[in-house]
Amino acid sequence: MNRSMIVCVVLSLLMLVGPAMAAEKVKIGYMATMSGPAAGLGIDILDGFKLGIEHAGGKLGGLPVDLIVGDDQLKPGVGVQVATRMIEKDKVDFITGIVFSNVMMAVAKRISDAGVFLISANAGPSPLAGARCLPNLFTVSWQNDQTHEAMGKYLQDKGVKRVYIMAPNYRAGKDALTGFKRYFKGEIVGEVYTKINQPDYAAELAQLRAAKPEAVFVFYPGGMGINFVKQYAQAGLKEEIPLYGPAFTFDQTVLPAQGDAALGILNSSFWSPDLDNPVNRKFVADFKTTYGRIPSLFAAQGYDAALLIDSAIRAVGGDLSNKDGLRAAFRKADFASVRGAFRFNNNHFPIQNFYIRKVIRNEEGVLTNQLVGLAFKDHADAYHTQCKMRW
Repeated sequence: MNRSMIVCVVLSLLMLVGPAMAAEKVKIGYMATMSGPAAGLGIDILDGFKLGIEHAGGKLGGLPVDLIVGDDQLKPGVGVQVATRMIEKDKVDFITGIVFSNVMMAVAKRISDAGVFLISANAGPSPLAGARCLPNLFTVSWQNDQTHEAMGKYLQDKGVKRVYIMAPNYRAGKDALTGFKRYFKGEIVGEVYTKINQPDYAAELAQLRAAKPEAVFVFYPGGMGINFVKQYAQAGLKEEIPLYGPAFTFDQTVLPAQGDAALGILNSSFWSPDLDNPVNRKFVADFKTTYGRIPSLFAAQGYDAALLIDSAIRAVGGDLSNKDGLRAAFRKADFASVRGAFRFNNNHFPIQNFYIRKVIRNEEGVLTNQLVGLAFKDHADAYHTQCKMRW
């Protein structure tokens, strides 16, 4: 074979192999609780995600976005149906959202095993941070226990001795109280788990009052938080026994409905609208302009989820078939987060700061949260050593 023939053969082979091809578009399944008392959480994450797409130039990784929205109705069985449809019928490249941990536990392994990347914008159940961690699951929010650990540490450092704790009876509720107790070493005078989406807490409040604790810590997201906080104040307990909680019970999605019942209450969070960095300032300002309200931490998580996906797609030049490349890019997390510095641990959960916030009325008379202190710096979750994934 002469040299010219060899050159022709080589060129032909190169043409057959060709360069990695960018996809024409990226298909993203957004699955969350979009109906019922907790719908506000799913809506806020979605609004933040859409703003993230806008700030990324109206595309993700340079690709047009086909966003498919599904409502899991806060039912694990429905969540499985939605995830299955997105994977098998819609052929999505990524799934994001997922507000509640009971839904996450039902769908996470199915999604990861199907080769689809799951970017959790909220739920962070402990089993998936530990021994059951998954290669295609990246949680951009937090691990369930962490926010509650921050308030447990705050009350411990403050010298509080006797605390009454409450949460709904599901995975995140159990993680919440476990996290609180991990750092609070005083006496737990009562530990109560209520039904998920329970509307009336009169019986529990009577038991709480009788226990005479020094403080009360509760985790009640969404509509549960509205009902509990208002009923706590109406029972005259707010002035009698200080109430504390995580941000999820006092976030921007529920504060308007809670009203003065929430005013002055301290809560813990990885984020606050007044967190001072350039990305967060732009996010908050543009969210207010776009949606006419102050963003919640849920919206902040949705925004970061969009920018994380954008960074991964850009890293592989839009080649969505490059799963290993995408996974490596997700691990690197090369994006500008609303919380400032962002990095993943070996289990694909964040290592990040946690703050103490106070519910205030701002200059416009709107209830919101204000930073008052730092609880943890560069805080890792308690389960990452149980995860066998390594870089």
